Amino acid sequence: MQNSIFSDQSPKILPSILSADFARLAADLADAQAAGADFPHIDVMDGHLVPNLSLGVPIVDKLRKATAGFFDVHLMIDAPVTYAPSFRKAGADNITFHVEAPEVKNDLVGAAKEIRKLGCHVGITLKPKTPIDTVFPVLDYVDLVLIMSVEPGFGGQKFMADMLEKARIVKPMLKSHQKLEIDGGIGPATIRQAREAGIDWFVVGSALFDAKDRKSAMASMHAGIAAAGG
Repeated sequence: MQNSIFSDQSPKILPSILSADFARLAADLADAQAAGADFPHIDVMDGHLVPNLSLGVPIVDKLRKATAGFFDVHLMIDAPVTYAPSFRKAGADNITFHVEAPEVKNDLVGAAKEIRKLGCHVGITLKPKTPIDTVFPVLDYVDLVLIMSVEPGFGGQKFMADMLEKARIVKPMLKSHQKLEIDGGIGPATIRQAREAGIDWFVVGSALFDAKDRKSAMASMHAGIAAAGG
């Protein structure tokens, strides 16, 4: 496992490929990284756990062959443990699953252990309406907690600032090697307050990929992080 990613204490900006141009996915991701973004965040949706379909194992596999570096894969699917081996084989370095997923909601610890057996890192996440204490029992078994600051399913939604309270609650409970991530509505106007709430990794979609000047957008976001204390 690429533990150096988790031992690195510097904040990271993760381009969400859901907002990229799928006709030129690898090139669009490379362009985002050239502008200053870090490693990709890959959203997988099954149309059941969340109201949308996105991409599957073949896309991750093809992107892995075209792209070096860490892959942060977010499984918004009913059966994350069932499909985790395929995504790991395709190139996932971290696999994050939802507490609401029917397959795992009665045994979150068991699910985290099963995914870790694949030799990858493990993350846990929850929808905005799910109480943050739902993740508490599994914190000792994961490397990452992802706070959803929009309703999962579609890109380009408005940032839900009240979700930062979840970040403030869970951050003191995490160890130094564990990361706190946020996804949804993050951009130049919101990244500072997210950093101030304790976020380490920032998933950015439309604010980066839709920007006319991606380097300028990235510079604005890095400035927001710096204004929050780095």
